[in-house]
Amino acid sequence: MAVPSSLPATPAASPLFLREHEVRRGVELLFFGYTRLTRSIDDGLAEHGLGRAHHRALYFIARQPDLTISELLKILAITKQSLGRVLNDLSARNLVETRSGSADRRQKLLRLTEEGKTFEAQLFEALRTSLATAYAAAGQESVTGFWRVLEGLIPDEDRLMVAALQKDI
Repeated sequence: MAVPSSLPATPAASPLFLREHEVRRGVELLFFGYTRLTRSIDDGLAEHGLGRAHHRALYFIARQPDLTISELLKILAITKQSLGRVLNDLSARNLVETRSGSADRRQKLLRLTEEGKTFEAQLFEALRTSLATAYAAAGQESVTGFWRVLEGLIPDEDRLMVAALQKDI
């Protein structure tokens, strides 16, 4: 069932869809869409004194329990120092726990605590609701096309990492 929209009908891309104004429209839609999507969780994060960087870490730790710090660094593409601050904040709020690896004791494995799982699930529900509404309005073919465009933005060297996240879906 399509969801009514207050936006005018989306114009079709021209056969010469790489015209500057169409690329700019895509950039702007991506920017504003992402901004509005993440606003749906900002209040929940702020209540805990956290920001979007904390959410990204929570999200990927939830997706891959026992994720190593080096794997999370690669996924988030941030500095070790930035990740250290984020993980310290999350640990101090009892949302993330760290334990040593069984094969390599130097390895630090990250996992959400029960409180962290609950909090991440609340945040995800807000995102899911927003995306599900937009997906329903756009239709299945549009969703597939959107995914293809986003996948096209991912460099070849990162595609295996991204595909690995889909293994349990």
